[in-house]
Amino acid sequence: MRMVLLVCWLIVPVAAGAYHFGPGQQRMLLDDAQKLVEQAQQDAASEQWAEAETKYEQALELLPEDRVHERRRVRLERAKAQMLVKKLPVAHRDMKALVEEMQQDENADADLLNESRRVLANSQYYITWLMRLEGKSKSQWEPEIESARQTFRMLAEDAKKAGNNDAAEQNQKDLESSVRLARMDLSDLQGLPLPSQ
Repeated sequence: MRMVLLVCWLIVPVAAGAYHFGPGQQRMLLDDAQKLVEQAQQDAASEQWAEAETKYEQALELLPEDRVHERRRVRLERAKAQMLVKKLPVAHRDMKALVEEMQQDENADADLLNESRRVLANSQYYITWLMRLEGKSKSQWEPEIESARQTFRMLAEDAKKAGNNDAAEQNQKDLESSVRLARMDLSDLQGLPLPSQ
């Protein structure tokens, strides 16, 4: 009996070491990524967007590829921060890719997809504003604002059906803003201050 207890006692450190150097390493990476996300959220809450973006980027580097939902959430939050640190084109490209990826995934979280669509539509609105100020032709900027308009309309209708009146109202306002932007004369647009988030 003593021999069995001694063997069991000697196996415990070996098993602990195997866990630590095996699955435990991934657990440590997930813990580190979670800490970075929490710090980034604190930075975003205090409007330190550059720091938030950097921490979201670091968290993405730590998150394994198989943690799809977590990676998508972090990509969305990173894009929000990028839009506020003058990285609109980068955020716009990543949001397009993220929304396309989620639309093709039947297991994608519906709420996360809708939030991603909303952020993409916002980026399209701001991209259109900048393209118009840069003197781009209507054929270049119109697809962006039309896509934003359609997305805001869909989100407003979905929110209304779900009984979320606040979200429906906000999406309706954004829809109206996108229509105004498309119809606005360039000279009127040039007289307005750049829109903020």
